Amino acid sequence: MGKVRAEKIVLDSFGSFVGMERGCFIVKDKHGKVERYPLFENEIGEVILKSGNMISTGALASMGFWGIDVLVLTQKGRPVAMLKSLEDDSHVETRLCQYEAYNNGKGVQIAKQFVLSKIESQNRVLEKHNLKAHSKISRQKIERIQSESLKDIRRKLLTIEGNYAKQYFKQVFQLFPRKLKPKMRKTFKAYDGVNNTFNLAYEILSWKVHRALVKARLEPFLGFLHSVQYGKPSLVCDFMELYRYLIDDFLIQYCQKLKRKDFIVKSEVLSRKRQGKREYLNRAQTRDLMKRLHRFFECKVDVPRVRIGNRQTIETLISEEALLFAKFLRGERKTWNPRITILN
Repeated sequence: MGKVRAEKIVLDSFGSFVGMERGCFIVKDKHGKVERYPLFENEIGEVILKSGNMISTGALASMGFWGIDVLVLTQKGRPVAMLKSLEDDSHVETRLCQYEAYNNGKGVQIAKQFVLSKIESQNRVLEKHNLKAHSKISRQKIERIQSESLKDIRRKLLTIEGNYAKQYFKQVFQLFPRKLKPKMRKTFKAYDGVNNTFNLAYEILSWKVHRALVKARLEPFLGFLHSVQYGKPSLVCDFMELYRYLIDDFLIQYCQKLKRKDFIVKSEVLSRKRQGKREYLNRAQTRDLMKRLHRFFECKVDVPRVRIGNRQTIETLISEEALLFAKFLRGERKTWNPRITILN
């Protein structure tokens, strides 16, 4: 018997259609070209739909029934929705343990681990590119942070994390082409093209993390390091800190060949009486970035799998880590130390 292959169906252009026909997903592009994906021959792992394409309700029903991940993107490539099976919420034990950890002291331990792992992973990037690594911060220093309030501990941890992040990006941005180099890292509503490229890549990472947490039966909106707020998937934000360094390293290399002509400037409404201009990758370059990112998550890293094998894809690593974290919450593992890979 041949090895089962995980297929991805990606509709990232315009005018394509996905339907079902005799046990196959049918993908027809705007020129009439048809591709078939037999549901029972190859494992369909993920379907990515960008705005401007169409899908039949029959195909959606089959994807939901077989637990196939479906991601919906805007035309700019930003994830906005995912298809979720009704059975995804049928396992409540993990979420109960997650809620308990928020108040029983375990959440403090988890929040500290996220910060320590992020600092360690940033050092991997700095060392790879011959930059000055962070000054060593001892685990004891983090562990000495005490308070009866998780909110207070979170504030202190995020202050430490923020200071390290400023030093980190100050060095990392020196590796970018002179004409594109940002002065500092900007997140929400950044004006320059490089920061917005980081923001877009991080959004794709957030989808990968969000999906892994849902599959591990975790509550994506109940985090430990990031605050719990309406509309904020704080556990997704927590888990993203473990893998941002991989995106950073990818973008350091990707952006080396970018030119000013690869960006466009758009006027956007900032408030009721104010407009501003923001720089983004143009449509062709955005499409290229998305394709490369999807391939990037399928790259293998030197982190042993839980059951068998010494290497695994980045996407599998994220999924496994969510499962290990869930086991820690349920008390099936005494410790949880996120696995960080050495960058090639």
